[in-house]
Amino acid sequence: MSFIQTASGKHFEYLNASTDDVVIEDIATALSNICRFAGHLPEFYSVAQHSVLCSQIVPHEFAFEALLHDAAEAYCLDMPAPLKALLPDYRRIETMVDDLIRSAFGLPLQQSAAVKYADLIMLATERRDLEIDDGTPWPILAGVPESDIIQIIPLRPGQAYGLFMNRFNELLETR
Repeated sequence: MSFIQTASGKHFEYLNASTDDVVIEDIATALSNICRFAGHLPEFYSVAQHSVLCSQIVPHEFAFEALLHDAAEAYCLDMPAPLKALLPDYRRIETMVDDLIRSAFGLPLQQSAAVKYADLIMLATERRDLEIDDGTPWPILAGVPESDIIQIIPLRPGQAYGLFMNRFNELLETR
C-alpha cells in the first residue's frame, strides 16, 4: 500500500497523487496535529501555528506562500532537518509532494527567499520562546534575528486548525 487516507477520506498515493488529492482542510488538520521539533518541547506547538506566524512576518505578497511553506508535512510529517538530511529518498518524495501542493495552489515552484528567511526568523523565535535554548550554537541561525513582533504562546490543535483556516481564507480573498 503506497497511500494514506486523509481526514477528508481521500487516498493520497505518494507516487501517483494529483492536485485533486490536495485538500486544504486535510493540510490544516494534519499540520495542527503535528508538533514542531519532533515533539521535543515542554508543551505542544503545531506546524500549523508556526505556518500562520511565518505568514504574518513576511511582506504581504509572500504571505500565502509562507502559510503553505510546510504543507507537504501534512502528507510526509515534520522531520527534524538533521535527520532529513540523512534520508535522500525521503527528501525526494517530500519534494514531489511539495511540488504538487505548490501546483495545486498556484505557488512558485521554488520557495521564495523571503519565505526561507521568515522560516529562519521563526526558528530563532521558537528557540527563544519555547524554552529550547540551552546555549548550544545553532549554525543555521548565525546572524538571524528573533522576531521582535511575535511572542509564541502555543495553541491546542483545534485552535491552531481554526487559526490556519482563517488565515488561509483571509489570504485567498486578497490574492
